[in-house]
Amino acid sequence: MATTLVKTDFNFPGQTSVYHGKVRDVYFIGDETMVMVATDRISAFDVILPEGIPYKGQVLNQIAAYFLDASADIVPNWKQAVPDPMVTVGKLAKSFPVEMIIRGYLTGSAWREYKNGCRELCGVKLPDGMRENEAFPEPIITPTTKAAEGHDENISRDEIIRQGLVSEEDYKVLEDYTRRLFALGQKMASEKGLILVDTKYEFGKVGDQVILIDEIHTPDSSRYFYAEGYEQRFEKGEPQRQLSKEFVRQWLIDHGFMGQEGQKMPEMTPEFVESVSERYIELYEHITGKKFEKADESDLAARIERNVTGWLKSAK
Repeated sequence: MATTLVKTDFNFPGQTSVYHGKVRDVYFIGDETMVMVATDRISAFDVILPEGIPYKGQVLNQIAAYFLDASADIVPNWKQAVPDPMVTVGKLAKSFPVEMIIRGYLTGSAWREYKNGCRELCGVKLPDGMRENEAFPEPIITPTTKAAEGHDENISRDEIIRQGLVSEEDYKVLEDYTRRLFALGQKMASEKGLILVDTKYEFGKVGDQVILIDEIHTPDSSRYFYAEGYEQRFEKGEPQRQLSKEFVRQWLIDHGFMGQEGQKMPEMTPEFVESVSERYIELYEHITGKKFEKADESDLAARIERNVTGWLKSAK
């Protein structure tokens, strides 16, 4: 099995601090630049799973870069360069403390709440009589707070503004950008025989400008269905074929784990880990239309350090 990068400890030129997230490690260079390393860690239910997934970091980083480039003319973003297959370097922004989740279909956690009787999600009223995986009349925005630790919490637009998390003026921009990005993502997915079902975006500010930050339209932040067979499966009430991290969540649920206290993490066999890696690569190839080129993984940390250091020195 291929080598994985699950822990980083770099010391890049000009580095001032580092933040280790669930999946990404962010290195801050001076006051204006950040180096985001997409590791091979995988998380579900806000828990980091015990095994890394080969090539996952490369897949996530390259899909995000693909969509950041494709959407740059409609929403400004943080990306400046991709000096390594697992790394993006970009502008350091002051992030908003909310994630903008947009849903085109009733599925996942929204469906789990709906079938338990919920008819309002983050202040958005939901019609009666909907079925699992049914399209909403129009996409709905269901934000969450961004928790430093533990679970993100659903929150409404009015509550975000009332608590002063985001100003009303900025929130209007976030909503507009969210809808425009999702429309583009759905169009690009449709051209490749996929349905972009739901996703999340994060935004920040550089000076007075709101920009898109972090990843976009990756399998960690998004859910995709195959378009072919969607209607037939929906009419029969069958599960949709999907390319997303939801199958990992479902595997954990089937093995009695949902991140709750006292639950035991199931063993991730080499066969299961390999199957997750293949799913990520499959999504890359579907969504980009490009063949996935596996980067040299004989010494991932040394390769990243060499590539990022070279870029930082040349950018001075």
